[in-house]
Amino acid sequence: MTEAGSTESGTPTGRAARELLARADGLLGAAREVLGDHGRAVDAVREALDPLLDALVHGELSAIPVSRLKDVTEGRLRIGAVEQAGFTTVGQVHGANRYELRQIPGVGAQTADQALAAAGQIAHAVRDTVTVRIAVDTPDDATTALVTALYRLVEAGPDVRRAVDAARRLTERLDPLLAGAAPARGRLRMLFTGRPDRLRALAAVAGVQAVMADAAERELPLLFGQVSVDLLRSPDSEVAAWVDFEVRSAEYYSLLAEMSGTGPDRDAAEGFLPSGIADRVRGLRLEDARLRVSLRGYQSFGARFALAQKRVILGDEMGLGKTVQAIAALAHLAARGETHFLVVCPASVLINWTREVRARSTLHALPVHGPDRQNAFAQWRESGGVALTTFDALHTLPVAGDCGIRPGMLVVDEAHYVKNPATRRSRAVSGWSQQTERVLFLTGTPMENRVEEFRSLVRQLQPELAPSISSSHGAAGSQAFRRAVSPAYLRRNQQDVLTELPALVQVDEWEEFSAADLLAYREAVSAGQFMRMRRAAYACPGTSAKLNRLRELVAEAAGNGLKVVVFSYFREVLETVRQALGEEVFGPLSGSLAAARRQELIDGFSAAVGHAVLLSQIQAGGIGLNMQAASVVILCEPQIKPTMEHQAVARAHRMGQIRTVQVHRLLAADSVDQRMLDILARKERLFDAYARRSDVAETTPDAVDVSDGSLARRIVEEEQQRLAAEAGPAGAPAPGTES
Repeated sequence: MTEAGSTESGTPTGRAARELLARADGLLGAAREVLGDHGRAVDAVREALDPLLDALVHGELSAIPVSRLKDVTEGRLRIGAVEQAGFTTVGQVHGANRYELRQIPGVGAQTADQALAAAGQIAHAVRDTVTVRIAVDTPDDATTALVTALYRLVEAGPDVRRAVDAARRLTERLDPLLAGAAPARGRLRMLFTGRPDRLRALAAVAGVQAVMADAAERELPLLFGQVSVDLLRSPDSEVAAWVDFEVRSAEYYSLLAEMSGTGPDRDAAEGFLPSGIADRVRGLRLEDARLRVSLRGYQSFGARFALAQKRVILGDEMGLGKTVQAIAALAHLAARGETHFLVVCPASVLINWTREVRARSTLHALPVHGPDRQNAFAQWRESGGVALTTFDALHTLPVAGDCGIRPGMLVVDEAHYVKNPATRRSRAVSGWSQQTERVLFLTGTPMENRVEEFRSLVRQLQPELAPSISSSHGAAGSQAFRRAVSPAYLRRNQQDVLTELPALVQVDEWEEFSAADLLAYREAVSAGQFMRMRRAAYACPGTSAKLNRLRELVAEAAGNGLKVVVFSYFREVLETVRQALGEEVFGPLSGSLAAARRQELIDGFSAAVGHAVLLSQIQAGGIGLNMQAASVVILCEPQIKPTMEHQAVARAHRMGQIRTVQVHRLLAADSVDQRMLDILARKERLFDAYARRSDVAETTPDAVDVSDGSLARRIVEEEQQRLAAEAGPAGAPAPGTES
């Protein structure tokens, strides 16, 4: 055996061993540098964050009466003397010290200590509930310091978490191995080491060799070096940090929630799943080497749910990032060796899916759509990647069994489109899902469906589960429904998991009909034309009360440099609005526009400096389009389905939004608007009670799924009767209704 030789097992000895250990020392040093740089970056954030949290806690404590201290001590604390001394709030007690309290007549050492301890307990509880909101419009020194500190961690990106985790594991493995291999660092030392110790040293060297080989395969030296550099990179200026915050606010807030410990309630983040399923999902480690984005905790859980349960529906409320959760699941499987994935979605979001896959992962996205789709499909079959196609195109492609490809996962976006198994699109999706082990359905609106329709989705995923789901589960309440469908269904909503989301301010703008408005409205009612009734308020633009209020709202937004999205069901109304505003507007978006043109309009709107207005049909803006550049939403009229409004508003009030979102709903008093709100009030309550807690709102089918036609007939009849009564005996009888 030479000086630079090795044992028969391949373990290096002599000079080779010493060189190996020297390289290991260097890698261990790099790992420790990463941990140190990350620790300092985290400390900088905490240093900037703590004063803001302290101020919020102080504000909350200042509103809590001092009498609440007795609740903490179960009535044992006597605070009469403290109150008489002028301490009226918990905040005042918390801000005092033991000496100050003991100066109060009648307050001894024990009372002072108990009062301070009780105030501390309340302060600790309050600290767990407060959330720092970063006001981009009114920056101050404290929030600027926080944004600047967060910048380093955000700029370093998702690699930071991988590097820190890898560095911790590496130090845990290498430290004891290097200690055990110490005799191999010197030729003479190894020579005079007893046989047992020499064998242990050689075993340790072998362990170091294995660790180093694994590190090289995972490119850890490069990762550690890059992350250390990134963690030391400061923004060019405070302005640059604020600009970056506006662009990537969701990532800043995600880190902020993690640092402050004010993340969502775990049960809510896990969709209130039964403990057995939740434990199994938590136990799955998500491979993120192919991801280019840091996941929120609830998003990681959603991706792992899809992987652990294999064939599921992810029904998160819009704005929570269902797309990125699906991409995370695909990236995990790709890291484990899968090569082919298929995404089926509406044509309107195909471009968005393509962009998201390319931006959020290293996966190859390949649109399979349009006249060249057969060639694109052949390319995907040959080379792999993520094939993205539409419901209408899927049935024109070879079926899974014939093309010889079994995707690692099939993702179906807006999966409620395939709730009817008799349709062509459902049959096409079913053909692929039957040949694919892992299937993920995405839909934020399955709660509009009846239980049977929901059951049809589950039947495609976990047929054995479908028979156990009955209408009685909906009637028994959301808890019973969740228990029944938990193996295949996960839903979270914004208020439970996006603790940092700015406020949503909704205002009903009631207007009186002008004389011309009223005449147009009466004519529509007399003709029994429901849709004409809904848009009558815009029939005479010159005197339209709604249009006048819309101009005022847009002018106010322009004065504040805010972007506005105007929604209407009617293209005719949007054209009237476009002409009335008399300024450069984007849109209108409509179902007739090509998907590429829709995205182009939204991109232009988002990129516009300062104020801008985007017009959109509510049907086109409610599915798959992100409009978080807007902070003012105007609804030209109420909608028949509550979820249609929820979807439209969620396009602006979603993850990534950094300002309070104002929603203004334009309503005409004593009109079809009022009748619609009255009738839909019960539907809205049922939606909140069930859909927001993973229930299918099925307790009273006719209350949550009133068809447009029946609702229209009821409203027209009521309005005909009301106007006839107002007109007296001379009121003209109303003809039949328009469906």
